[in-house]
Amino acid sequence: MAPYTFELFAPYNKQAGLRLKNANARMFGLDIPMELNPDDGHWRVTLDLADGIYHYQFKVVTRSWFEAEPEPALPDYVNDETKSIDENEQMRKTRREEHEKLVQLVKERNQKREEEITFTEVWYTFVDPYATEVDERGSDDAFRSVGILVFKNGKRIVDEYEWKYDNYVPLAENDKLIIYEIHIGDFQDRFKDVTEKMDYFVSLGITAVEIMPIKEYPGQIGWGYTPRYHFAIQSTYGTTAELKEMIDTFHKHGIRVIMDGVYNHCDVSAPYTAIDHDYWFLHEPKDRVWSWGPEWNFEKYDEKYKIWPARKYVGDSIQYFINEFHIDGIRFDAATQIANDEFLKVVVQQSKQQAHERGFGTEFYCVGEYLPDKPEYVISNGGPMDGIWHDRFYWKIREAMVADTVNWNDLKDVIDPRRQGYKNTWDVVNYQSNHDHDRLLVDLGKEHQIFDEDAFRRVRMAFTIQATSFGLMMIWMGAEFGEYKEKTPGIAKLDWSLIEDREDNSNALNKKQLQYYKDVIELHKLNLALTAQNLEFIFEEENDQVMAWHRWNSAVHDPHAEGNHVIAVCNWASKTYEKYEVLNVPRNGHWYEWLNDDKEYLVENNKLVIDDFVDHTVRVFVYQIKKCVELKRVLS
Repeated sequence: MAPYTFELFAPYNKQAGLRLKNANARMFGLDIPMELNPDDGHWRVTLDLADGIYHYQFKVVTRSWFEAEPEPALPDYVNDETKSIDENEQMRKTRREEHEKLVQLVKERNQKREEEITFTEVWYTFVDPYATEVDERGSDDAFRSVGILVFKNGKRIVDEYEWKYDNYVPLAENDKLIIYEIHIGDFQDRFKDVTEKMDYFVSLGITAVEIMPIKEYPGQIGWGYTPRYHFAIQSTYGTTAELKEMIDTFHKHGIRVIMDGVYNHCDVSAPYTAIDHDYWFLHEPKDRVWSWGPEWNFEKYDEKYKIWPARKYVGDSIQYFINEFHIDGIRFDAATQIANDEFLKVVVQQSKQQAHERGFGTEFYCVGEYLPDKPEYVISNGGPMDGIWHDRFYWKIREAMVADTVNWNDLKDVIDPRRQGYKNTWDVVNYQSNHDHDRLLVDLGKEHQIFDEDAFRRVRMAFTIQATSFGLMMIWMGAEFGEYKEKTPGIAKLDWSLIEDREDNSNALNKKQLQYYKDVIELHKLNLALTAQNLEFIFEEENDQVMAWHRWNSAVHDPHAEGNHVIAVCNWASKTYEKYEVLNVPRNGHWYEWLNDDKEYLVENNKLVIDDFVDHTVRVFVYQIKKCVELKRVLS
């Protein structure tokens, strides 16, 4: 037996208690009273525990004002992917006006509740907000989820996993990230299944995975963007030890792990909503159209206890995942809605410092989802984030894949985002799709009736532009082999049969697509020009719908200096050019076409002549064939 102290921060609740039982017992015993320490606002009780597994719950006299079954949320606004950012903004404005009367009715009903209902003796039973494991099945008399406490050798433990591969191989620095976004359930069911699929990630060549939310959320199916608990993981994905083994194995192969974090809001059933709602959350959403649940109040400061309650809880959660699961970065979901740069700056810097002190010898990358994206949100321009999702890139590249006439300036702004005010390649994460949007292949068929080779070729074009543009690149799982399922928060498992061997070779396009992605990623990893801070547009012929740009990695910003050089030439026209002349090539001599059967071109008088320039393709040329051949030889 050894003493263990249960504690709960609920400084203004009148009473609190603990329910505790052995995990094998069917029923809880009598409630155990807890005592408030008025100096720090914590309720505590210390008990002697034997080694074992326990179920526990807290209960308080609630200070929250809303009913147990709150008013249903207003319908969420969904982006129309066929419309521009400005058109979607106009739709949002119209939607707000349409709901104004209904919103007012909701406010009046909630105000009436607040005035008429008192909770002097209403108790609320809940799981510890800091519980690291939750059993949703509860027990015979739990009526709801229970927290799980594992007690061994006189102390609380999370699990007994021993890390094997910290500092095993160098992990990619922030400017070398090639990110692959995955949903655990749709990729391969559970953590252990993803671990068993590790050879796929390695063969693809990515250097980081961005994992959609895995914190516990209501139900068994979904994306996890309304978390209920910020320390416990979704049990349907597996155990904490299995999660650690997955991350450890990624690290073994030099792949960083970025976790998707939801810190703007939580599910309405989250414990703090009923403990003391307005102490932790905004009384009402900042914007009901863009509201997905109770929103944390990061402006709330408790003068008595000298604490920012919401900031501390979210910060503690991030610290837990960095220390316990050895993550290498965080994606901040709905950063626009958080709307508190002061808090974000603090939590980002604390996260980076904590990861540094962890001593794993790798950088920590914090990326924010801001819609629309703006340069002011990145650290290099005084903002809170290392980088942001470059949503403008998504919209403009999609438009260019189907437009009869491409808007040159819009394209140049996203291919080289320094034109918008960004400064470093890691400031922006470029993507042609993500979990919020249909994959480009789906969009081409569904919205534009473009199918088969024509569609696959345009996807390859978009990916090559992505890989040769200024910025990091991200792939939404399945895009690399032509996954065809539409976006859904329900079940949409990847169809791995698309890249399996078939006797009729009916999936030849899919296998060709996967190999193309691997080749592009290989080039991006091996040629330093594509991660350097240089890009120059060297050729533009709007009448022909052909554009070319140059990337290089010399120490100086001189495109004619020695170093690695890459040229991307794009044909957006709806026709094939048998021969096409590209002028202003920065260096004469031999150029090597990495993605087209190792073909060699001789540039004279700064002119490159391309053969058989098919519509909606990108041709990529690398300077000096000998160096490129050697790089490919080393890899093979």
